[in-house]
Amino acid sequence: MSSYRNSNYSAFYVEEPFCNSNLGANSKKDFVYYNILRTWKGADSTFPFNDAHNKNYNVRDTSDWEKTLKPRLRERIANSKNVILFLSSSTKNSKAVCEEIDYAINVKGLPIIVVYPEYHEKNDIIDSTSKTFKKQITDLWGKLPIFKKSMDQVPILHIPMNKTYIEKALKDKELMVGTKGKANNYFY
Repeated sequence: MSSYRNSNYSAFYVEEPFCNSNLGANSKKDFVYYNILRTWKGADSTFPFNDAHNKNYNVRDTSDWEKTLKPRLRERIANSKNVILFLSSSTKNSKAVCEEIDYAINVKGLPIIVVYPEYHEKNDIIDSTSKTFKKQITDLWGKLPIFKKSMDQVPILHIPMNKTYIEKALKDKELMVGTKGKANNYFY
């Protein structure tokens, strides 16, 4: 395990087998949302996103899952301080996303920043009167059973697709593995 974890691991659904081309991953909504973070970082080097997917060998759709893909995903997760999970109506319970979330939460204990890309304001996610999650959000948790089952293991922040909230979350010490807060569901 690396003693210095400075990356943000992004978990998002893409069809399997993965194909990083305009006709493959780039046409999938969850991958497009991840690319927005990369665009923000490219336009502003001070934006606090440190992409774990740029840290080691590329993962290709023709690679063997057990021998190549899974070990490389695990290496990226092991060198990360948290996970940004894009959870949308397009998200599906794929082998890769299940592995990423299970390993990140249940093995590495990484805090999770859940970004809901189809929602842009806090009140889209949380009922402001009762301070509870709205049904459309809790329904999304069911798309990833391993996530829903493991939610009580680490701190999890739920935020809309909003650059200000994402930037704040990426700087939040309680959402980093070495200084993480108490396991619970949070929102700003």
